[in-house]
Amino acid sequence: MGNYPEHLYEVIAVDTGENIYFNDLSIIEFFMPMKKIPTVTHQQKQVTVQNGKPIFYEPVALKTARTKLIAHLGKYKPDIPYTGPIRLIVKWCYPITGKHTDGEWKTTKPDVDNAQKLLQDCMTDLGFWEDDSQIVSLIAEKFWAKIPGIYIRIEEL
Repeated sequence: MGNYPEHLYEVIAVDTGENIYFNDLSIIEFFMPMKKIPTVTHQQKQVTVQNGKPIFYEPVALKTARTKLIAHLGKYKPDIPYTGPIRLIVKWCYPITGKHTDGEWKTTKPDVDNAQKLLQDCMTDLGFWEDDSQIVSLIAEKFWAKIPGIYIRIEEL
C-alpha cells in the first residue's frame, strides 16, 4: 500500500492524493508527509497596544507554521470550493519520540482543537470551501507515527 502510516490504512480508500468521487459525492482525501508538523497553534496570536488600541498580530513562529501549511495544502486545493455542508476528518501523525509506538494516541500538546483551527483557517484561505462554518462534522485525532504528516479527508454531505 502507499506511503501512509499503518494505522491509517483502514480509512484510506485511494492512494492518489487527488480529488476522488464516490456515488456523486465529492470526496478529497490526501496525506501530507511532514518531517516536522507545526506545533504552534492559532491560540498563540499576540496583542500589542498602539495609541491606546489593541493590535493583534501573528508572531514569527505562527506565520512560519501558516506558510508551511499553505505550501503543503495548495497542491490539493479543489478546482471549485465546496459550497454546502461538509465532514472534515484530520489525523495528525507526529514523529515518534521516546517509547511511543506507531499508531499510539498522542496525549500531549498541542491540543488538537487549537492545531485544527490554524489548519482550517489555511484551508479556508486557499479556497477548499467558502467558509469554515460549512464544516458540520469534524473528526480530529492525534497519533504517534513512523511516517509523520497530516491525513485529511473532506466529504460533501
